[in-house]
Amino acid sequence: MDAATTATAEEEVTRLEDLPESCVAHVLALTSPRDACRFAAVSPSFREAAESDAVWDRFLPPDCRAILLRCCSGRPPPLSSKKDAYLRLSDGAVLVDDGDTAVWLARGSGAKCVALSARKLSLPWDDGEFSWRWTAHPRSRFAEVALLVHCTSLDIYGRLPAAALTPGTDYAAYLVFDVADEGHRGLSFPDQETTVAVGGRAASRHAVCLRPDDDEACKFRGVARADGDDGVRRPARREDRWWEMEMGRVRIDEAMAVKEEEVMVTFEVLEWYPKRGLIVEAVEFRPV
Repeated sequence: MDAATTATAEEEVTRLEDLPESCVAHVLALTSPRDACRFAAVSPSFREAAESDAVWDRFLPPDCRAILLRCCSGRPPPLSSKKDAYLRLSDGAVLVDDGDTAVWLARGSGAKCVALSARKLSLPWDDGEFSWRWTAHPRSRFAEVALLVHCTSLDIYGRLPAAALTPGTDYAAYLVFDVADEGHRGLSFPDQETTVAVGGRAASRHAVCLRPDDDEACKFRGVARADGDDGVRRPARREDRWWEMEMGRVRIDEAMAVKEEEVMVTFEVLEWYPKRGLIVEAVEFRPV
């Protein structure tokens, strides 16, 4: 190959910076928000494409504007770009539905996360209006939490349209809770159960225990001490100092939204005895 041919071949090579921004943006939109941010460091041309509305519009949920319009402040915050909207929804939860529901995006994937406050849940009232007390809590993102004063039958239900979550995503549901400073009772026995169902079909069911306490269980029920390998799920402490219990998992698909199916989660104590001291903040749905 002579020098002229070599020069011609070199001229025909397409470099990254030679690609149209729209072409680069189309490719980046097929990745993920995390990947788009990484590609922005590759070159100036990638940076411009990675910042474009064409890319971040693909990462935003279709109902992004509706979510912002439902914001309890009454009007959406000013946003300069689609990326700005994405960062707004992934930096922190937006309170909608009169402040009783929180919605945000998982930073890495863009999948929607939803938290139903205690006000959006069905709580037992078998002992009349004195079963629960609604009160403010300094660590809650909602105006009120539900404090269990006294009940014998404890079952908590939450419902969410499948269409409110991101299709093609595996979700876990969590009961977010704490216990009263003055103590609790009836939350330490291994006869608690959670269920996650879609369209009436149980997707998962687990034995759980919100406040594992062998001493209380043995004192009130004569239950033998557990070694932690009994198959009963236990709660985890969060960074915001609430406790959370994974209630189960479900995969959301397009058909569920088309059929207008609901995701239903339940927490139930299977036996009747006095219970008190549980503080219910929310049920959260987050991508796995």
